[in-house]
Amino acid sequence: MSSGPRLLDPVRSVKVKLGLLILASVLVAILVGSLGRDAGVAPWISVPVTLALALGITQLLAVGMTSPLREMTEAARRMATGDYSTRVTATSSDEVGQLARAFNLMAADLAAVDRQRRDLVANVSHELRTPLTALTALLENLADGVSPASPATLEGALAQAERLSALVGDLLDLARVDAGKAPLALASVDVADLLAQAAAEATGDAEQTGRRVSVDVSAPEELAVDADAARLRQLVANLLDNATHHSPAGAVVHLRAAPAPGGWRLEVQDAGPGISPADRERVFERFGTLGDPAATGGGGTGLGLAIARWVTDLHGGSIAFVDPPDGSTGALVRVDLPVTPARPPVAPHPEVTVTEAPAPAEVPTAAPTPPGIDDLFGSFWPERTLGPQLKALAAALAVGVLAALVIPDNDLGLGTTLLLLAAGGSVLAFARHRRTPFTRGCAALCVALALVPTVRDADWIVVPCLLAGGAVCVAGLTHGRTLPAFVLAGIAWPLAGLRGLPLLGRTLAALGSFGNGAAIVRTVLWSLLGLGVFGLLFASADAVFAEWTDALVPDLGLDTVIPRIFVAFFVGGVVLAATYLGLNPPRVDAATTATRPVAHRFEWLAPVLLVDAVFVAFLAAQATVVFGGHDYLQRTTGLTYAEYVHQGFGQLTVATVLTLLVVWAAARKAPRVTPSDRAWVRASLGLLCVATLVVVASALYRMHLYQEAYGFTRLRLLVDVFEGWLGFLVLAVLAAGVSLKAAWLPRTALLTGAGVVLALALLNPDAWIARHNLDRYETTGKVDWTYLQGLSADAVPVLVGRSPDGSEPVIGRDSWIAWNWGRVHARSALQHAG
Repeated sequence: MSSGPRLLDPVRSVKVKLGLLILASVLVAILVGSLGRDAGVAPWISVPVTLALALGITQLLAVGMTSPLREMTEAARRMATGDYSTRVTATSSDEVGQLARAFNLMAADLAAVDRQRRDLVANVSHELRTPLTALTALLENLADGVSPASPATLEGALAQAERLSALVGDLLDLARVDAGKAPLALASVDVADLLAQAAAEATGDAEQTGRRVSVDVSAPEELAVDADAARLRQLVANLLDNATHHSPAGAVVHLRAAPAPGGWRLEVQDAGPGISPADRERVFERFGTLGDPAATGGGGTGLGLAIARWVTDLHGGSIAFVDPPDGSTGALVRVDLPVTPARPPVAPHPEVTVTEAPAPAEVPTAAPTPPGIDDLFGSFWPERTLGPQLKALAAALAVGVLAALVIPDNDLGLGTTLLLLAAGGSVLAFARHRRTPFTRGCAALCVALALVPTVRDADWIVVPCLLAGGAVCVAGLTHGRTLPAFVLAGIAWPLAGLRGLPLLGRTLAALGSFGNGAAIVRTVLWSLLGLGVFGLLFASADAVFAEWTDALVPDLGLDTVIPRIFVAFFVGGVVLAATYLGLNPPRVDAATTATRPVAHRFEWLAPVLLVDAVFVAFLAAQATVVFGGHDYLQRTTGLTYAEYVHQGFGQLTVATVLTLLVVWAAARKAPRVTPSDRAWVRASLGLLCVATLVVVASALYRMHLYQEAYGFTRLRLLVDVFEGWLGFLVLAVLAAGVSLKAAWLPRTALLTGAGVVLALALLNPDAWIARHNLDRYETTGKVDWTYLQGLSADAVPVLVGRSPDGSEPVIGRDSWIAWNWGRVHARSALQHAG
């Protein structure tokens, strides 16, 4: 089905359309950006919203500008296979719309030519078969001696051969017409002499076939015209041949010529059954014979009248069957010709008339073709067949509205958790892989991570939990299996806002055609009006109801409305992009092609063995330090032990990460065909993993000594946990090396990484840091009270009553949206201490 008119369809120039497009996008970007800046919206929210709205305006205005070109491409492919029925949408007035209309006209002409070609082959085969069959039968009878070679038999064979010759001659004439090689040779022609000769030939032909047909010629002696005599004679002969064949024996065929306004007129009237008005145009088609030839004493080739029309058109005249005069019967054909043709025209195809292409609604339109966005993403992210997603759009908008009520002017807490759960449920409800065990496991882990903002007050642990939840979410939606697939899934999330534009356009179009749309809008408006009016009345009448209203409804002053709108658009867009990612996930695993192993073992083994040697040398240095003691270390390096352990921890952590990358790359490149190949893989990489475990243990031990010497901090704890997780990954790699099958390893790494972040949040890290620093204080008398007082409310129950100056933190009360168990527990501890 073709789409309706679009916003920029009346514009007659593509250049003007592009200018309007750019102008509208820039104005929207400037307006939205200015509103966000004046309202104090954070750039990481205002910039994506501004870009999304500008892109949306561009998509709205640009829709349909290039779709006819894509439809033409698809229609041309179909034409190459012989399907000429498709048409393209041509609603715009610009150059593309004009091209689309010209393409539709060309498609109609090609369809007509193709139909005529098929008809020509079928009809010629039919017409040739009849005389050939008769001629073959006669010759077989002569050859077999069934029929004697009498003059009558030979005359019958000659008649069939002449019929074949006449048919071939007619076909050659039409071939010259189709080739455009039929120029006029104009000369002065005496019409009376021409008609007399044609009548004599027609009468003779009729007598040879045993028919008694007389021709009545009526033409003024002085009528002379400029014409091609041979073509004009062919015209008259064909008309008389058609008339005599359809007239009964003894009938009279009338042939008349007379001057007419603007030229002269030729008429031929037979005494046959006539032609019904419905068939008068069809008889001029090729092989357009009517009736039973046997009833009229013979049959024609079906090309005579088609050639007659061609000759008439060649002279610039017209030909048609008209009603015979009152009191007479038969068929009357009338030809109107100019006395002098204006110019020698090239005859058009006898049957094809150039007409306007049918309206797109009346013919099949080209199948929907991939929009330009498909070309951008290619096979990595093809467009699945998805209908309008009205429910998904409504769910994303609802989450955006909830975010506008929850996020601004509130700390992280219960409202944040409810928002995350609503967003995750909305996305999971439409996810393609929502029933697979991996996606369900990811969803369960995301739910647990979403509870952290309600349980913990420390932002530095809440934010990693949210990031881990996002990583697990996109992995579950795309159902990736490898580390590169997880990375591509993370990149695909923001790109889904661009990739999903065609689906969003279809959804908005369906929303506009929704039957109950107006009723729903009226219902929502009246409901909001009633809620606002009666809510304000009751809030002003009752203090308790007013308190409830203040607790449930946020401040909606003008200075807060704009930031809330930005937040609604931002969160709603993020949720909508994640929903599309679940509905139509990209092929993240297919994009990570398998690496072909190297041809020679030394290509991968030599680098790995060198790395093994470096690790062995490092472990030897570590053993030397352990056995040599502090004096050896200071004598050799000039460093104290505390400085030594602090200097090397970061490098050991980086070395652990790089080791995992080396193992991953070597495992992809190493062939594992023969037992010897597999043994070398296990031995070399196994040695590297074992050495890495020692490095991990050394790094953890160094960090332990450093913390004991200088205290415990968030960063040191976080790096400590990260190094421990890397050690777990090394153990997992060792386990995978036993069977040389590691398909389970990437997902295990992802889920355990998110699980470690969740476990750290459950550990209450701020309280753990405060407790260990206080324990160290009791032993050494050293503590950084300023740092401890900067910890979150999670650490207050540990620190209460132990401040050196006796001061205690002040923790205010939260609304229900910002309710947080860590702050509640801190206030309770302060109350008990007071």
